[in-house]
Amino acid sequence: RQIFKLNISSGINAEYGGYGRLLIEFSYLLSQVEGKLGSPEKPLSDLGLLSYRSYWSNAVLEALVQYMEGSAENPPNLTILELCDRLCMKKEDVISTLQHLNLIHYYKGQYIICLNNEIIEQHRKSMSRRKVRIDEKYLQWQPKDWSKRGK
Repeated sequence: RQIFKLNISSGINAEYGGYGRLLIEFSYLLSQVEGKLGSPEKPLSDLGLLSYRSYWSNAVLEALVQYMEGSAENPPNLTILELCDRLCMKKEDVISTLQHLNLIHYYKGQYIICLNNEIIEQHRKSMSRRKVRIDEKYLQWQPKDWSKRGK
């Protein structure tokens, strides 16, 4: 059984220094600490979809690049569900992001993720421009244990 958590929605966009993306990143970090998959409340507004799609694209690409660099397998073998667990994202959000980035293809009876050097370099340039990030090692928070409520 999977437990899903709705993420903090943010109407703040890139005009304001990327703080909307920072709030999205923070909400997924909280999902990770809680051990739950997160997703925004749907339906998303047009601006909300753009903000989340931007975050999801960077998060998925970052996870894929890190996995490729750390994998001894050639080619690396990573399932969609493993990627969801790494990112604390729902499967629908990961798949729609892979489709949006045109990274998922059907080949010899199975779906494969294809990354080329151009996509990786574009991603690295994009990440180098980000000025504000959350450093998870400084997060000091414990999720509330609702099972102890009323005892």
